[in-house]
Amino acid sequence: MKTIVAGVLEVAYLEVGPANGAPVILLHGFPYDVHAYDDVAARLAAAGRRGIVPYLRGYGPTRFLSADTPRSGQQAALGADLLALMDALEIPKAVLAGYDWGGRAACIVAALWPERVRGLVSSGSGYNIQDIPNAGKPLAPEQEHRFWYQYYFHSERGRAGLTANRRQLCRLLWRLWSPSWKFDDAAFERSAVAFDNPDFVDVVVHSYRHRFGGIPGDPAYDAIEGRLATQPDIAVPSIVLDGADDGVDPPEAVDADAPHFKGPYERRAIAGAGHNLPQEAPEAFAEAVLAFG
Repeated sequence: MKTIVAGVLEVAYLEVGPANGAPVILLHGFPYDVHAYDDVAARLAAAGRRGIVPYLRGYGPTRFLSADTPRSGQQAALGADLLALMDALEIPKAVLAGYDWGGRAACIVAALWPERVRGLVSSGSGYNIQDIPNAGKPLAPEQEHRFWYQYYFHSERGRAGLTANRRQLCRLLWRLWSPSWKFDDAAFERSAVAFDNPDFVDVVVHSYRHRFGGIPGDPAYDAIEGRLATQPDIAVPSIVLDGADDGVDPPEAVDADAPHFKGPYERRAIAGAGHNLPQEAPEAFAEAVLAFG
């Protein structure tokens, strides 16, 4: 484990593979952590890549530098954190790969700072940039049902529930979102300790309330949010991975995200995998990363 000051955070991260290898940044989602990439990172290291696997804000040993910084979980903050990490590590350009929250950070940097990105692997939602100005429009009832946890976090009862029952609640989400993945207690506990971060609940609750326009974001990210509100396209080479058994964001037959990808683009369906795709199907995830050379 290493740490580095990057933007408003002291970021804790794992680094594997040769220091002079082509850099790949692997970004976890909610409610997961860096261990989602244990097998992927090992495969990339064996192929000569330098893998950087950070804990996102609110997870594990990553900490805010100041008590005065808002504990924001908004999308612009995640993108800014990734860019700051690349600057701090003096990585001018990298392959970015992520899912869920991590995929959102990767998509944001790919869209707004394409000169920093050699290739993008996005899983758990292809074009993973939130359309917050239109967040009030209802989805199909089946999808609204799958998003129950998001609406739960909109209430103070939900905040209290996440605070008191974070392991039980997160384990439930693991089961619901990856119904074909038979993880054991040890695998869950390796990641669950990351949820003991003192800012975890505040960051998670802010993320789910902000994405629906219910509460303001950190003013420091207003300019980035303004750019994201236009739903910018992604021009870098991209591969989208869909877990066929994803229980929260199941793949649709029609690829509605494809029009947002203006560069070389491929969508791959991964049979037998759910939402936590890098941990459930590490070979397929690593193969997608290595496709960028």
